[in-house]
Amino acid sequence: MNLTTIGRWAFLLGVIISLLAGFGGQIPALMIILFVLGLVVGFLNITEKESTPFLIAVLALLVIGLAGLQFGRFTPVIVAILQNLIAFVSAAALVVALKQVLSIAKKAE
Repeated sequence: MNLTTIGRWAFLLGVIISLLAGFGGQIPALMIILFVLGLVVGFLNITEKESTPFLIAVLALLVIGLAGLQFGRFTPVIVAILQNLIAFVSAAALVVALKQVLSIAKKAE
């Protein structure tokens, strides 16, 4: 199994866990699990070419999720799913954003 396959499985697992846990599944240390899966996705799945579209998509998801949580217009299930997805994708976005900053810094030298 190569690293790309591991990254794809980490992404799929993160989305599935986010959804299932939103429907009431009790998973100990859920946010830590999602954060670690997000880190794996950020390191293994997102190439430099995909970085900008990925970060824009994450920003859109975070704005929608945080606005929904702030204004409380969603059902408790949707709120739980959004919280889980935010934990998952924000970790991936952290890695991708740091990789972009380092790439820009190298090009500036």
